[in-house]
Amino acid sequence: MNLSWLDDFLALALTKNFSRAAELRHMTQPAFGRRIRALEEWLGADLFNRSTQPTTLTETGEWFRKIAQDLLAQVARLPGEAQAIEESSSTTLQFAATHTLSFTFMPGWLRSLESQVPVGAIQCVSDMLQRCEALMLQGKVHFVLSHAHPEVKGQLESAGYPSIQLATDMLMPVSLADENGLAHHQTDDPSCAMPLLSYSSESGIGRIFQTVLAPHLEHLPVQTVFTAHLASVLKPMVLTGRGIAWLPQSLIADELAAGRLIGIGPPSWRIPLQIRLYRDKGKISQTAEMFWKAVSGAEPE
Repeated sequence: MNLSWLDDFLALALTKNFSRAAELRHMTQPAFGRRIRALEEWLGADLFNRSTQPTTLTETGEWFRKIAQDLLAQVARLPGEAQAIEESSSTTLQFAATHTLSFTFMPGWLRSLESQVPVGAIQCVSDMLQRCEALMLQGKVHFVLSHAHPEVKGQLESAGYPSIQLATDMLMPVSLADENGLAHHQTDDPSCAMPLLSYSSESGIGRIFQTVLAPHLEHLPVQTVFTAHLASVLKPMVLTGRGIAWLPQSLIADELAAGRLIGIGPPSWRIPLQIRLYRDKGKISQTAEMFWKAVSGAEPE
């Protein structure tokens, strides 16, 4: 028996007309009729009263209609169920992490977890926040690690994905320090425009900067001289003296300690950040579920 015969049968049961049903199934009427007859021969019973107009189901046909619908629905679910079974048996944790946190925060965080929680194989995609969010929305990862701010809702917050705060960070304005330990670019000279190294609209940190701080800088002489998606791209630009940038403190801790970079501007220019872990709100593998419960402190079900 060919499964597509069930679609043929349901098309004819719906339209009650061989010609219209054949059109729905994108074939000629004779070919369609042969397929219906083949199904009936396989079952050993007539499914349609061909002597009536419109064509009607026989008693056997009425019985078979629900069976055909259930069979097709069950077949349609098979790929998803098979993938869920394979996923549930997988021991690999699927992460997406913003570029900065994937190499500043994630290694140390995982190392500290390993003394408390079994951490097995991990597959991590490092990208900008917009693409990390897309992977989560498509169900391709278990977890997303990113910066966040209470005033700035991303796609995952808006869609109701659970999350926990793991740590804090600070988005701070910095400049290259000169040989005297002073800022190469001063912020207290109103006659000189500050050269700004800025974030693109696709950047997660850029969203936070534009929402929380940019409106407060509108009265200041600022000239954007360079734009990029990633803080890790802006950092070397600051280190070569090209301008100032708001960078995560976790990314520039060594340069601040060494005196190569220096914080600038008033304290109000600094933006507290959260480091948050988001999880898929659907069914995840047993390994991923155990990891989430351990990290979040949730009680096992």
